[in-house]
Amino acid sequence: MLVVPTLTFEQARACILEQVTCGTTAETVSIDDAPARVLAQDLAADRDYPPLPRSARDGFAVRAADLPGRLRVIGEAPAGVHFAGTVGPGEAVEIMTGAQMPAGADAVVMVEHTSVEGEEVIIDRSAAAGDNFTEAGAEAAAGEVVLTRGSRIGATEVALLATIGATTVPVYGRPRTAILATGDELVAIDAFPDPWQIRNSNAHALAAQVARAGGCPQILPVARDTVEAATPLIERGLESDLLLLSGGVSAGKYDIIERVLDRLGAEFFFDRVLIQPGQPLVFGRARGTFFFGLPGNPASTMVTFELFARAALEVLGGQVGPTLPITLARLTHEFRQRPGLTRFPPARLGADRPEVTPVRWSGSGDVPALCRANAFLVTDPERDYWPAGELIRVLPKR
Repeated sequence: MLVVPTLTFEQARACILEQVTCGTTAETVSIDDAPARVLAQDLAADRDYPPLPRSARDGFAVRAADLPGRLRVIGEAPAGVHFAGTVGPGEAVEIMTGAQMPAGADAVVMVEHTSVEGEEVIIDRSAAAGDNFTEAGAEAAAGEVVLTRGSRIGATEVALLATIGATTVPVYGRPRTAILATGDELVAIDAFPDPWQIRNSNAHALAAQVARAGGCPQILPVARDTVEAATPLIERGLESDLLLLSGGVSAGKYDIIERVLDRLGAEFFFDRVLIQPGQPLVFGRARGTFFFGLPGNPASTMVTFELFARAALEVLGGQVGPTLPITLARLTHEFRQRPGLTRFPPARLGADRPEVTPVRWSGSGDVPALCRANAFLVTDPERDYWPAGELIRVLPKR
């Protein structure tokens, strides 16, 4: 009989992050194919940014020592044009946002604080050296690392890649993730189920979650509830970088997944976590591939993927330090629970204010309630009651 530890929510997360390491090799993609990928090496600035002092405002480039005063305008400095002159005592240059600061000037006065009479600008206030412009190299120095290996690439990272001229980007490969749903009750989603059957929604939901987390999902045929049927499909799944199993991991007569994995030489790190939904959760490694046995109820499957399997997938794909985006929000209604477990009931975060409302749901099979929710509460297992208006931890849906 297998003896596998039961862990708390925090212990299970720590165990996964301790065991899993990057499991994919690097490849090069175009900058337009880089979003959502993970950077495979540090990238450095190819020159100083900005390369020359740059105005941060529309206005006049001046010598701060000349203010307040009436200054002679000796020229104009638009963005993208080199200004060759020098600002001397009692002189100013009209300048646009993003333009190169003229030599001799050490401040920019915003146009709103000036008035022009003929060829002179009148400025009735003082300024300090350094006002309203950015020094050369203030954003990044030539050779400075600006994007670090293990960073997931989003829109802001793409902007920086384009800024430094990175038309191609070294990234880690997407982890190949096999998805295997189990159960005699499952039918294809295009079938009309008998009353005792259900459509295989878990496999398709997991595929969507895997793709959003940076993996490459592959849905395997349903494994029926026998050792003979499940074994070859699990062996096939273990040929991928990560195997996600749904169902068959509880303590029932037909929950045979752990038995099959044990026969295949699996090492089990835990097979139960003190959470709800999702207590019967298995994590281990067999034939060099990490696997998760996720509970079969839809809410349990989706929640445990986000809490645990997603972190493993992100690390396999090269991401450094994956974290859960847990935040705090005030309850609009009181909330009660039985203590002992960290619970993740569905909830609705307010659009404008940091408020959260628990969503009415009927348990781990209630998919419509999950669609009404945009977050999950994250409860303290030691507490049984939160009054309305109190702060509570919240995990937004991703």
